[in-house]
Amino acid sequence: MASNQIAKSSIKTLGVFQKHGVFREGVAALLPDAYKKFYKEWRLTEPAAVHYVPELGKYKRDEITGEVSPIENRPIPLIFPKEHDHHIWGGEGIIQGFRKTKEQARRVPHFWVPTLRRSVVYSEVLNKYFSVVVTERAINLINANYGFDHYLLKTPACDLRSLLPLGLKRHILKALQAGCPAYKEKPEIQNEVLKKYEQYLKAYTAEEIDWYGYSLTQACKKLEKQMEEEKAIPLKQIYRVELLQKLRAEKTNQSEHSSPPSESSLAASWIHKMNPFGKKQET
Repeated sequence: MASNQIAKSSIKTLGVFQKHGVFREGVAALLPDAYKKFYKEWRLTEPAAVHYVPELGKYKRDEITGEVSPIENRPIPLIFPKEHDHHIWGGEGIIQGFRKTKEQARRVPHFWVPTLRRSVVYSEVLNKYFSVVVTERAINLINANYGFDHYLLKTPACDLRSLLPLGLKRHILKALQAGCPAYKEKPEIQNEVLKKYEQYLKAYTAEEIDWYGYSLTQACKKLEKQMEEEKAIPLKQIYRVELLQKLRAEKTNQSEHSSPPSESSLAASWIHKMNPFGKKQET
């Protein structure tokens, strides 16, 4: 009995400290399924191994001792600073660890940072050049995919990671959806570019493209803006405007049909206003 009570109490404490999902409360709970699909691909999908070589299979045998042990592929923890969202790192990150300068020396903390450089990339769909900060791995991936557009459109969100390539991917998908407006004056080139990249549109719906590449904060702000624009106007405000319009129209009609007052009537009305004991004229 005591063990059951301890187990129940531990379950309750675990339930108290259980982390809530990001889409359970507030504006995030109203986000559409199209954005939730992107968020799952971006944050909840395991990215490709970059800083280590994963081993295949479940078990491995030591060549010397012959001992069999299970394979454990544990990803190296990576650090991504705020500047990372304005660059294209190709999946690389900052590694925090320790290093020894000499064999007998004490180990010291060390950060391994990717080598960054500014380069120019070209988007064939947008027909634009972009000056961005990239890593050597990002350049190699662009070359391996035969172009910047192919690299962005083939790579899932979990491997692109930063907001800059994700936003560019959204713009490229929207341009393909609109028929490549950058080449509207050159229909031959426009058709060639569409045939070359239109295959990537099959994986997305129009709503998914519209919500692709936003952070959770940006998506919430976008939804709030849409809700403000679509907010219904209260009926009392509509009726108030209609009533004011009718009163103004009646006033203009009365002023047009009524004749100007004579001098005698003006004088009588002036004397009546000055006499406090006079009777009010019935209307």
